[in-house]
Amino acid sequence: MKKLAILALIVAGCSRNPGPGSQLTGAAAPRLAAEQFMKAVAAQDLQAMSVVWGTEKGAARDQLDRNELDRRLIVIQSCYAHDRYTIGEESPGPNGHRFIKVSITRGRNSRTPNFEMVKGPSDRWYVQDADFDAMQGMCRTSQ
Repeated sequence: MKKLAILALIVAGCSRNPGPGSQLTGAAAPRLAAEQFMKAVAAQDLQAMSVVWGTEKGAARDQLDRNELDRRLIVIQSCYAHDRYTIGEESPGPNGHRFIKVSITRGRNSRTPNFEMVKGPSDRWYVQDADFDAMQGMCRTSQ
């Protein structure tokens, strides 16, 4: 009976849900990462943005100091806030990267940045570069 109780404890310990740091980040495909990023921007959800914004090393949230990460994401959110967006064509880039045109509209203003997508750990895709230069003029300033 004692062995059965110990075995039950071991099995219970092994079947626990993984902690927050071990959950998959990124997205299964480049277009999905771009879509998740834009939905997170619309929701003003910095945590969700930090899960799909990253590099070949993984999500930005796992690479940057929290204060620096939040500061950068607030700036990105202010520039990419939108009334609507359209995920456009996808094309190959160097070193296995992918480029995706994202048409972003806020009011009467529209821009089409070229998102650079990279594959990271566990074959997950991240928005590495959202073509910030293309969004100039769309950034909101704090009042």
